[in-house]
Amino acid sequence: MTSNIGHFYVEGEAICAEPLLYRGCGLEGIYLCNGYAVEEIDGEKFTSIQDIEGLHKVIALNLVEHRKTLTPSEIKFIRVAIDHTQSSLAKALGVSSQTVARWEKGQVEMPGPADRWLRVMVFMAMMPEDELTKLIKDLSETLDGMDESNVVPLQFRHDDEWKEAA
Repeated sequence: MTSNIGHFYVEGEAICAEPLLYRGCGLEGIYLCNGYAVEEIDGEKFTSIQDIEGLHKVIALNLVEHRKTLTPSEIKFIRVAIDHTQSSLAKALGVSSQTVARWEKGQVEMPGPADRWLRVMVFMAMMPEDELTKLIKDLSETLDGMDESNVVPLQFRHDDEWKEAA
């Protein structure tokens, strides 16, 4: 799935002349340029979408990359797209599940640090599993290798740029 701000399409497939307004995600202004089929059964139209989970992740990624301020419905959409409940997202962000509910209802604004961490969570959700596993392993090894029992002053020097003094 690829996007062109608000218009989403599957690479390698022909682009439709008339994009489909995608209402199923609960967001405004989302159009599909291909990757869907419309069938009529007994006079009723049904739309099927290819890889809906992948589409939702790409929409979430697009939102965190292009929206300065996330709307309540976008926060909820992102939470669901990265497979979190209000409770699990609250735990990850260090707030209560009621706080997440208030963000999603538009009762209070999401503060900057929580907004930034949610955006990081979307990027992490988009990473291939092997890369994410390596990142977490490297971070764990770095933290495990830190020795807080021998705290020494940090020394820096400036030649052409700042560097840690040897």
